Amino acid sequence: MAKAKPASELDFNNLGFDYMDLPYRFLAHYSDGKWDAGKLTEDSTLHISEGSTSVHYGQADFEGLKAYRTKDGSINLFRPDMNAKRMHNSCERLLMPPYPEDKFIEAVKQVVAANADYVPPYGTGATLYLRPLMIGVGGNIGVHPASEYLFTIFAMPVGAYYKGGLKPTNFTTSYYDRAAPHGTGQSKVGGNYGGSLLPGDQAHKAGYSDVIYLDPATHTKIEEAGSANFFGITKDNEFVTPKSPSILPSITKFSALYLAEHRLGLKAVQGDVFINDLDRFKEAGAMGTAAVISPIGGIEYQDHLHVFYSETEVAPLTRKLYDELTGIQFGDVEAPEGWIQKVPLD
Repeated sequence: MAKAKPASELDFNNLGFDYMDLPYRFLAHYSDGKWDAGKLTEDSTLHISEGSTSVHYGQADFEGLKAYRTKDGSINLFRPDMNAKRMHNSCERLLMPPYPEDKFIEAVKQVVAANADYVPPYGTGATLYLRPLMIGVGGNIGVHPASEYLFTIFAMPVGAYYKGGLKPTNFTTSYYDRAAPHGTGQSKVGGNYGGSLLPGDQAHKAGYSDVIYLDPATHTKIEEAGSANFFGITKDNEFVTPKSPSILPSITKFSALYLAEHRLGLKAVQGDVFINDLDRFKEAGAMGTAAVISPIGGIEYQDHLHVFYSETEVAPLTRKLYDELTGIQFGDVEAPEGWIQKVPLD
């Protein structure tokens, strides 16, 4: 694949969410029971054995986070310590050696600084998306953990998630499950996403934005909204997100819970969200690194579309939450302590 165009030739106002082969990425190798120092490299190809456990048995996990250009030209990272911790937990679930959390953050900063020209300008709404990835490698064939691993972080500029502003979209429920009870739903592992491709495709072909996944045990409670977390705001001004051991612990979700309570004056609740009790919510949305805060117009369940605030207009509290969160990320709104880390550019 050809290298990305020079940053000076990119139209940062019209980016999609597509892979780009930027000049630099970070790569570290685990063998003989320890990680090497790791380094930046210009080689975007991972050279692995055909016997790698990541290929055969799904021993692989990943993360997603963004770098934000601020008005003064500096670059913000939004809570990268939580990405490091979540990847640590995902690695433990798959019996992979966690990459040290402090070195994870250092590596992220190295990749951003090395590709700083590709961090989109302030005001475009675009960001630099970072993809940390760990895979089991080496000559393996038995169903057991690998003895060697690769950890890499690559990046690409991506456009604003919303073209022309926030727009509500509709979701539908599915026969398929996102994760098994007591499975890997709480971990950010590739298999969770591979299994979502078919139901997601079916939803798109039916005209919906994505799938609302119900709990796999009873199919009565909302768990996730596509590859994002769900939230609803009740008529009593409670900000509610589903609680389940199968849900990925979204950094955006926990940030939104805090902001809903401390900035918007709502009561933050993690609890059951029954699919047959949607009337309690006056607003609803999805939230995640890519989606940020995405308003949900309606949810289809058993051939009935339940509409929340509107299918065309963004609800007021959802808009306030979006403005507060993105304001913090881009440096326009004061952040809670520890939420923002600067990328050294010297």
